[in-house]
Amino acid sequence: MNLIVQGHNLPTPSLKQLAKLTGAAAIEAVSPTAFRLRAADPGQRAEVAAFCEENQIDCGWVPAERRIGDFGLLVMDMDSTLITIECIDEIADLQGLKPQVSAITEAAMRGEIDFAESLRRRVSLLEGLDQSALQRVYDERLQLSPGAEALLAAARAAGIKTLLVSGGFTFFTERLQPRLGLDYTAANTLEVAGGKLTGRVLGDIVDAQGKADSLNQVRTQLGLRREQVIAMGDGANDLKMMAEAGISIAYRAKPVVRAQASYALNRVGLDGAIPLLG
Repeated sequence: MNLIVQGHNLPTPSLKQLAKLTGAAAIEAVSPTAFRLRAADPGQRAEVAAFCEENQIDCGWVPAERRIGDFGLLVMDMDSTLITIECIDEIADLQGLKPQVSAITEAAMRGEIDFAESLRRRVSLLEGLDQSALQRVYDERLQLSPGAEALLAAARAAGIKTLLVSGGFTFFTERLQPRLGLDYTAANTLEVAGGKLTGRVLGDIVDAQGKADSLNQVRTQLGLRREQVIAMGDGANDLKMMAEAGISIAYRAKPVVRAQASYALNRVGLDGAIPLLG
């Protein structure tokens, strides 16, 4: 196994300590923020995890034979994963309702409230808001997470298809798709009447099961095996989707998500996924 360690300004003594702890054969620089400890002993997983947590280092065990070309589909959540914001919270802010909506969002992400119900409750608070607020959020507040474009470029270069699946809204996924060259998207549609939000969602809600179903639908369409799929997310609503992938990556995620994911990225950007893919 190889041990991938990542962080900003990783100190040499920490790398040497990890190499000693795992009996690694070599320390190789992968990027300015990532190092590979080659032929490391996975028998020291608990000790390595504790050391990395104490020293604020992201770490992950990667089979030496793994290659990025082994994968065929990258599935990503949108809000707080591909992008830095929760779109519905920012829409609500324009209505002066961000604290109320954010509280429901946080509870849903922790898994304390059923997602579909939480979405209906949040969207209902937006009734009467002018549709132009959506464009304002996209133009003024939406930012890509660090490393997003680098990760997508690496996936594209390896021939990996991309699926953006979101419990958020098609208004945003449909604009990000051409901007980032994404292959597939799935999200919820806000009902609009007379240029204003009605406070309702059209059709079936893309919830946790909906995300998992979208992943499996595209995977089947592409003729891929489960182990050829990578899924990335940050909230409890992503867990079913992540469970359907060969590799799951929790990005700056809630504890419940980090605990169940194959890997967790807490200190580096989305491009931190690249060295984990081989």
